[in-house]
Amino acid sequence: MDHEPRQIVWTWRDASAAAGAPVVDGPDLYGVSIDTRTLEPGDLFVALRGDPGARFNTDSRSDRDGHDYVGDAQRRGAAGALTHRSVDADLPQMRVADTLDGLWALGRGARRRFAGSTFAVTGSSGKTTVRSLLAAALGCRQTTGSLNNFWGVPLSLARAPATAPAMVIEIGTNHPGEIEPLARLVEPTVALVLNVRPAHLQYFESIDALRREKLSIFNGIVRGGTAVRPDDLQPEPLPRGVRSMTFGQSNDADVSLREYAADTRIATYRVDGRTVRARVPGGGVHRALSLAAVVACLRAADAPIEAALEMPDSIVPTGRGSRESIGGVEVIDDSYNANPTSMAAALGGLASEPARRTHAILGEMLELGDDSAAYHHGLAAHCERIDRVACVGAGIEPLWAALAAKQRWFRAERAADVAVDDVARELMPGDVVLIKGSNRVFWKYDFAKRLRDALASRFDRR
Repeated sequence: MDHEPRQIVWTWRDASAAAGAPVVDGPDLYGVSIDTRTLEPGDLFVALRGDPGARFNTDSRSDRDGHDYVGDAQRRGAAGALTHRSVDADLPQMRVADTLDGLWALGRGARRRFAGSTFAVTGSSGKTTVRSLLAAALGCRQTTGSLNNFWGVPLSLARAPATAPAMVIEIGTNHPGEIEPLARLVEPTVALVLNVRPAHLQYFESIDALRREKLSIFNGIVRGGTAVRPDDLQPEPLPRGVRSMTFGQSNDADVSLREYAADTRIATYRVDGRTVRARVPGGGVHRALSLAAVVACLRAADAPIEAALEMPDSIVPTGRGSRESIGGVEVIDDSYNANPTSMAAALGGLASEPARRTHAILGEMLELGDDSAAYHHGLAAHCERIDRVACVGAGIEPLWAALAAKQRWFRAERAADVAVDDVARELMPGDVVLIKGSNRVFWKYDFAKRLRDALASRFDRR
């Protein structure tokens, strides 16, 4: 939830016109919500159906209908509701033919009225962290969650005040054909492809098909805008009038990572022919490259880069490599998601930690298709410098089998089966522990929080 003072995001008349509803007078709107559990007073509640129909892909179709929750929205202080059928509630309503179409129209209207720079970010891993770093460097309001799909992107746009210094929108995919329509909705002035890695592969015929899907974000860039990509990513032809900028570790990259010191978490970059140094929030070469991408986006928008060079670890979103020291034990929570490349990067970062002992609690990586076993087995090479490794989930068995006997810590089928109090008792001051796995392995069950709480309880008693 945002903690900054709220400002009017829409007048009722402007929102009605943008959404395609009858234009009448009504209350001012301070936000837009699709979930009564997180709705704040003054929000417009958008009553979405749980099943978006065949035009959108989702793993969570349901027979729920947001119209059944308009009364809850009223009790929580909603200013009004966007609906497509009659609702018996004493609440101003904007009536449209379809509320999901109305949300997209509201997002489109928010983008069309916005005169500042708009950034779109996609990638196989790290995009939420980059979104947070870029938004902080630009002075944008911070939001929570990965609002990067068919409802999250228009919602992010619709929530943006017209007077914001910039907009940073995250775009994701797990099926072909999803990114380009969202990119055309966002109409970015700068679009970033952070990386293309084996992730969400089960619906793509090849990694090259996934590459083309990610690069389709560039088809939404406004004329005169800039496409930002890794220097080692094979490009596709850019739309007419779109410039190119690269980041990476080669001499030819526009923003080039020249050196990273693990002990100080300081990265050295070459930018516009000059050398700059930056503190890398969360640490690790992979985040140093993410910061290079942020600097490239700032350069593409002719924005100053200085704000990106000194950012605290706290800017890293929870679950994406956020760190906390508890009783001298450093906990790295990277439990929000995982793919083979981000796993390798996280394990490489863990191995370089100045620690008494290093521990990795690893969950299986989902949606990898037929090559899942090979990808899990391949992680063993990245664990060689880790003192102890725990494995959670059925799909990670090939890694457990490939580990050296002295490295094997514990094995569990589910995160719920792990006795976190016992784990906490084995961790000592000076140790570093990494928690990383796919979202449905750890994040969904608050595993990292349970372990942090167990550590806090243990050291409080000492």
